[in-house]
Parts: sequence; structure tokens; C-alpha cells
Amino acid sequence: MTRVAFLGPSGTFTELAATQVANASSAELVPFHTVLTALDAVRTGEVDTAVVAFENSVEGSVPISLDGLATGEPLVIVAEIVIPVSFALLVRPGTTLGGINTVAAHSHAEPQCRLWLRENLPHAVFEPAASNADAAREVEQGRWDAALAGAFAAERYHLEVLADGIHDVEGAQTRFVAVRRPEAPPAATGADKTTLVLFPQHDHPGGLLEILTEFAMRGINLVRLESRPTGVGLGQYCFSVDAEGHVGDERMGEALTGLRRVCADVRYLGSYPKADGGASTIRRGVADDDFADARAWLARIRQGEPS
Repeated sequence: MTRVAFLGPSGTFTELAATQVANASSAELVPFHTVLTALDAVRTGEVDTAVVAFENSVEGSVPISLDGLATGEPLVIVAEIVIPVSFALLVRPGTTLGGINTVAAHSHAEPQCRLWLRENLPHAVFEPAASNADAAREVEQGRWDAALAGAFAAERYHLEVLADGIHDVEGAQTRFVAVRRPEAPPAATGADKTTLVLFPQHDHPGGLLEILTEFAMRGINLVRLESRPTGVGLGQYCFSVDAEGHVGDERMGEALTGLRRVCADVRYLGSYPKADGGASTIRRGVADDDFADARAWLARIRQGEPS
């Protein structure tokens, strides 16, 4: 049986995302206490796949996931899952707003509900938890007064939903990724994304421009670009990138070989279908047929034929 790791305990949004992975209905979902232990479980073969939160439309990227994939034994992303995220205030039966002095949740949840908390629980202290479901579990045990979590976690931890639909930004979404040990990517669909971690040769003027040029000259759109510290010293950064396209596309293949030449290292984190299914826009000159035509033209020149 396929085993899929997720940030536990049961009742997290990550578990909800894991249920949407292909063949998850016949898989064993295995909770882990941290993102890093879930990723390491894939590396050791304890599980086949791990689903981890990667990016939130309000709070931005999830650093622990980015860094966990940028280091250690290589893993690849095989799918992304995007789900709407709204929180509920879970409490022990009989608790009222006036009786809440502490509210627990994952550190990424609090910024998404900050205004609501300020308006409705101005005197409550926020307490970070390993996950939203873990916060609910600790409320059940009496450690905290309330938890911000999915309403679906209430029954699991014998709690009541005191308030639902809590969010500061309408339509907030979280992007999750499913990762496996290195394998051939899913077939190109025309609506794909490639994730990379790029390590510059050294800090110098125009270094980032050199990297971006490899994408721009081939018409590849970057949908996410951010710097992350490498951990080897102040000022030492790598770049985490999501680019539209598939490693099997001619333009992406050329970009990767160019990046390999200008970067100290390139960590390929996979090509996979975009969750929204939106096809990439390909400008004139960078489609696969354009590359094939250019190669044929060059071959004719090298053979002394009319161009």
C-alpha cells in the first residue's frame, strides 16, 4: 500500500490536501510532527510521498518547506494541490468569547486572522503550535482556551465551533506540493510548472540578471522568485524559482543548460501540472517547433547548404 506523509496530527489542512493526491483513496495517510520529518521519511523510504504546505496567498511561502527541499538528499515535486483556507475558532464545550485568554494555531494561521482576533479577542494571547490540529488537540487537553483550525477538526478533538469562516482576506488559498524520491516527471500537459533552486557562482554585479536572462530570452515566465539564505554565512543566498513550463519543453531544457553554466549549482525540484490547469503563453520563437527549425537551419549552414 502507498504511504503518504502529512503534517499531523489528524485534522490539518495538509491532511485535507493529501486526500486529493492521486490514488490517495487507497493510500495510508501517515501523520508526522514536522515538515522536515515528513520529508526525511520520503528520503529513507519509510513513506512513498509527502505532502507539505509550500505557499499561502496571504502569508507567502513556507520557509521550512522551501529550505527542506533545497537541502538534503534530493526530492522532486510531482503534483501541486491548491485549497481554499478559512479558519474556525474551536473551543471546549461551554466556552464563550469572554472566557478565551489564549488562542493557539500554526504560526502561518495567525497572520491570516490577525484583524479578526484584534476585533473579537483583543486581550487573548496567541500561542504558536506545531500545526492547527495540534493546537486543537492541546485545547482538548486543556492547555489553551481556543484553537484556529479547520472546522472539520472539531469533531476529531471533541470541540465546538464557536466561530467559523474566520479570515482577514477573502479567497485565501494555500498551495501544497506532493514530493517523492527522484523519478521521471509526469508527462507534459501544456499547463506545467517547474521548480528550481539556483545557487549563484558568487556575489557580483549583474549576477541575478544573468540568471533571469536565461529565462527571459527563452520566453519563460517566472511565477515565483525569492531568495533564501544558504546557511553558510551572511550575504550568501540561493534563489527559489517557479517557472511556467516543463523540463521536456525545448525552451525549458535550454534554460536549464544555460543555468547550469552560470550557476554554482542548480537543484531541479520537478516539473508537474499546474493546479489551475491554465496553459502557459508561448510567444513566437520559443515553441518546440521553433527550436527544431533553428537547429535544422544551423545544420544546413554547417553542411554548406543554402540557408
